[in-house]
Amino acid sequence: MLLTMTSSSTEAVSKEDIHELLEHSVKNTHKVKDGDIKGDFIMEKCLLLFSKDYKYSVITNFNGELCGHYPSKIILLEYQLTEGDQKKDNFHGVESVYDTTQMRELIKQARYARCRSRFAVPVIMYEGKHVCRSATLASGAEMYGRSGLDFLFSGPEASLGPMSSPEEEEPELQMFDRLRGQDKKLLRNLSVKYICDLMVEKKKVKFGMNITSSEKVDKENRYADFHILTTPYPGCEFFKEWKDNSYTGETMMFDWSQDFVDAVLDVPDDPLFAQLGLDWTKYRNWDIMQLTQNYLLLQLHILKEGDSGLLVHCISGWDRTPMFISLLRLSLWADGIIHASLTPTEILYLTLAYDWYLFGHNLPDRVHKGEEILFFCFNFLTHIASDDFSAIKKREPKHVSRNVSRHNSECNIEGVLLDNDPRRLSYRGSNTSISSIGSSSVEGAPTFFSTNESDDDSAKTNGWQVVSSTGSLRGLVSSHDSPLSDSNSSGGHGSSRPSSCQEATETVIPESQRWNKLDSVRRIFHNAYTNKIIASNGRKGGISNLLDQFAEKVGFKSGKT
Repeated sequence: MLLTMTSSSTEAVSKEDIHELLEHSVKNTHKVKDGDIKGDFIMEKCLLLFSKDYKYSVITNFNGELCGHYPSKIILLEYQLTEGDQKKDNFHGVESVYDTTQMRELIKQARYARCRSRFAVPVIMYEGKHVCRSATLASGAEMYGRSGLDFLFSGPEASLGPMSSPEEEEPELQMFDRLRGQDKKLLRNLSVKYICDLMVEKKKVKFGMNITSSEKVDKENRYADFHILTTPYPGCEFFKEWKDNSYTGETMMFDWSQDFVDAVLDVPDDPLFAQLGLDWTKYRNWDIMQLTQNYLLLQLHILKEGDSGLLVHCISGWDRTPMFISLLRLSLWADGIIHASLTPTEILYLTLAYDWYLFGHNLPDRVHKGEEILFFCFNFLTHIASDDFSAIKKREPKHVSRNVSRHNSECNIEGVLLDNDPRRLSYRGSNTSISSIGSSSVEGAPTFFSTNESDDDSAKTNGWQVVSSTGSLRGLVSSHDSPLSDSNSSGGHGSSRPSSCQEATETVIPESQRWNKLDSVRRIFHNAYTNKIIASNGRKGGISNLLDQFAEKVGFKSGKT
C-alpha cells in the first residue's frame, strides 16, 4: 500500500515529544500485538518524519503477524525527494518501486530463517543503497518450533508455506536450504551484498544447545555470495560495566578471553576494506571507544565506496544493532545527505522512536539492570563528530587512531557553563559524565547546566562551555580522585604534559556544521534522558549535587524543561 505524504516547514515534533517518548519507552517495551496505542501514535510521527525527505511504501504488521516486536508499519524507502517533490501535496497515482504484496509474501517465508522472526528490514537509504537490520540466523530448533506455534495459533497460512503442518516431516537440510534461500532472496531484493555480524559468538549457546546460528558458520556456505564481515562487539551487559566505570570508556576493553567468545574479527581481504588503512589484527587491544569508532568507519566506508547495501545484525537485533543503525543515521544526517529536512529535534525523535523503541529495544529492563547502551550511543556522538567520519569529505585513515579519541576526550569536564565566550571549546570530547570527575564509586549520569533552552534546537555553542582556566573545577575535587590529574597514569593518557583542559580552554577552535548538529542532538537527548529516566530513578549522585551547588553560586541552575 502507498501512503499520502505531505511536507511541512514547521517542526513535526517538539522537545516535549522527546521527553514523552522516553518516559513511555522506559515503562513499556513495544509489542505490536499487545495493542500499543501509544506506539501507534509514535509510528505515525515516524511516518511523517520520513515523508519530509522520502517517497516510501508500507508493509502492514498490525497484529504482529510478521514479527510481534517490529513496527506495525514496515517502511520501505524508495527514493529521496527532490525540492520539487517536496512541494507536491501527495503521491497518488505514482507507481511504487516495490510490489508490496509480493514483498510481504517473501517476508512471510524469509522471517523463519532469522531469530525471533526478526527478518531483514531496510531502515536507511543512502545514494539508493539500503542499510538493513535484522536478527541473526535461527537454529533448526527455532525454525521448527516457531512454525509449530504459528500453525497452532494462526493457521497453516502463517506457517512455513509448503510445509503446511509441523507434523509433516521435512529433512532438516532441505528446510535449511528453503528457508535460508528465502532469506537470501529477500536480501537480494533489497540489493544487500555486505553483512556486518556483531556477535561475539559463532553460535549462541544456552544449556548446551545451539539456539541461534550466523552466516559466518553456515555449514553449506549458503551465504558465499555475500561479503560477511565478522565484527564482534560486546553485548548490552558490557554497558553495565561502562556505567559502573563512571560512564568512562577510554582504556576500557572487552574481555575477549571469556569462554563464550569464539568469534574472531574477520574483514575480507578486499581492496574496498583495505582502503581504510586500519590494522584489524589489533582489535583486541582497542578500548570500547576505538572499537566503536573503527566499526562505524567500516560501515560508513562500505556505504560510501561499496556498490550495494549493508545488513547489520547482532543476535536478536535490538541492542547493538540499533546502536550502530542510530549512529549511521545520525552521522549521515549530520553530513546533510539523508533526512536533510529534519531538525535536530526531529532526527532525534525519529531514531529514538523507529530505530530503538518500535524495533523492540527493552529499555525498562536495560535501565533496571544498568545496561545503558542507549545512553552510551548518544553520549558517543562527540566521538564521531569530526570530519574523519564524514561521508562527503575525504578521510585520511592515518588520522583515525587512538589520538582522535584521546585528543578530543582528555578534558573530562562537560556540560558546565562558566565562560560565556561562544568561541571557546564546548564539551567536545568526552563521553564521560561530570560525575566521573569524583570518585569512581559515584553512580550518576551527567548533570547539565543551561542558560537558554532554545539552544537545544540550534547549532549555536553559546549555551554550553567548559570551565575556563580561571574558574577551574579542579579545586572542587581532589587531584587523587580526578581523572584530570597528571597522576592518573592508569588511564593510559595521563602524562607530565600540560592539562588538555587548560590547553583547550585557552584555544579558539572553529566549529564545523557537522559537529554542531551532532552536538545539538546530544544535548537535547541528555536533557530528556536526565529528566525522564535518571531523575525518575533517583540516581543523582553526590558529585552531581555538589556541582548543582557550585552552579548556583555562579548564577546557573540545572538545565530542566
